[in-house]
Amino acid sequence: MKDDLHFMRLWDLYSPLLTATQREIADLYFNYDLSLGEIAEQKGVSRQSVSDCLQKCRKQLEKYDEKLQFDRALTELSGEYSAYMTTVARWMEEQRKKNPQLAVELDNLETALKRAQAEYGSESVAVDGGLIVGSVFRDED
Repeated sequence: MKDDLHFMRLWDLYSPLLTATQREIADLYFNYDLSLGEIAEQKGVSRQSVSDCLQKCRKQLEKYDEKLQFDRALTELSGEYSAYMTTVARWMEEQRKKNPQLAVELDNLETALKRAQAEYGSESVAVDGGLIVGSVFRDED
């Protein structure tokens, strides 16, 4: 399961670099949840061929990531973004307490931040009294 999650993260990043056949087989297996046998039947090949293709895809994606390191860069960026958004949320909360007259402006700022997050493909998780403590990046199709 953990390997599948790692593969899917790499798939999101590097799948355009795979061959059309590799992309199609991996897509059928992971996104459409077809078995090796079902894919083999649909493609007119053996189950072993499908298995070999998936293994080759994994190795190729790991090789791309080893060289390009986008996964690590996105993980680091996500952590920095999360820390930044947590700091902003705490600051806004403090300002609401100190300066109640700024409530409307702070509400407008919060709305603008949420709109930007939605538009640029990130989602924040709000917990602990409304503080933003985490963030993940989405792949928009």
